[in-house]
Parts: sequence; C-alpha cells; structure tokens
Amino acid sequence: MKKFKNIISVILIFCSFIAVAATAPQDKKIPNEIKVGLETGNAKVLSSYFNQNVELVVLDNDNVYSKAQAQQIVANFFSKFPPVEENAFSVIHDSGKENAQYVIGKLKTEKGEFRVYFLLKQNSEKKYIHQLRIEQQ
Repeated sequence: MKKFKNIISVILIFCSFIAVAATAPQDKKIPNEIKVGLETGNAKVLSSYFNQNVELVVLDNDNVYSKAQAQQIVANFFSKFPPVEENAFSVIHDSGKENAQYVIGKLKTEKGEFRVYFLLKQNSEKKYIHQLRIEQQ
C-alpha cells in the first residue's frame, strides 16, 4: 500500500509540472518570420522586425543604423553569403525576461558558417530586433 501511495505521489507531482509548463507564458517564442528571413536570406522579411534603429554588426559594418540602412547591409550580406537550401538557421540558445529575449544561432551559408546573435524587445504587441550580430565562425 505504501508503494502504491508513493507511485501516486510521483504521478501527481509529474502532472503538476506538466500543468505549470503548459500554462507558462509563451512570450519567449521567436517569431517564425525571423527564422524564415534568416533561413532564406530574405533581408526584407527579416527587416520587418527591425526596430527604427538597429545596432548591427555584420562583417565590417559595426554601428547603429536606421531600419532601411540595416536592411541594405543585411541584403548585401545575403547576396555574398547565400544560406544553404535546407536547415540554414538553427537556434543554439535563447533566453531572456518578459519583454527582452536574446537568441544565439548558427547560420549555414554556401561559403561557411556564421554565428548569429539578436536581441528582441517587445513593444506593445510585436517583438522588434534591437541588436543583430552576424559573425564568421
């Protein structure tokens, strides 16, 4: 009987963990369009998530740029380093707080691999990229 109570206790604890995980906020989810923009090399899709000013580090470009300037720099990068056709971008790590999240990933291009880092902040309903780094590995 004691063994049965222990098994029931373990099951109840396990179920409570599942319930807590299921009800936890899903704010940390990375918008799919950001992943698609990186995987396909589509700077326009990616830049739709840029804040009005973006801290950008891409190869020799290291500054704070306007959204339009940042889009051009990223488009130029993708024209020189097109992503491979399948599984070009993968998330290595992501973490953060309620309104800020950072993501570290790997971008596979036809000319090598790059480490990608971006910082997302939430303004009202949408997440925006405030910082983007693409560095050769």
